[in-house]
Amino acid sequence: MARILALDYGRKRVGVAVSDPTGLIAGGLTTVPTASLMEFLNDYFQREEVERMVIGLPKQVNGQPSESMRYIQPFVGAARKKWPELPIEFYDERFTSVLAHRTMIDAGLGKKARQNKALVDEISATIILRDYLESKKIQI
Repeated sequence: MARILALDYGRKRVGVAVSDPTGLIAGGLTTVPTASLMEFLNDYFQREEVERMVIGLPKQVNGQPSESMRYIQPFVGAARKKWPELPIEFYDERFTSVLAHRTMIDAGLGKKARQNKALVDEISATIILRDYLESKKIQI
């Protein structure tokens, strides 16, 4: 089986998470500068089989797309062109940063570690992927 890759896309950095080959467990992979994301993904896809990519869908509290979509859409268009066989899905990412901070506190990380925005982005991507995987289990 192939992995599912999730992205918490930001203007400066992108948190990356990946499932195990069975698609049951989500784990943080890394954080990549946004400018280097396509190159990173190309390298990763050459090493690992990925069945789909899930991208955090930024929504406002009222459910409307947030301002961040204007940065994500060009990436999604380029990714669909570069990897046309790879399904790309969006998944609601509301409150993932809050949950990431809560996870860091629960894990006992100190204030300095919790200020590491790259770590927050990686944990946010993991939460997006975990929630996506859970939603698919419910549908089965």
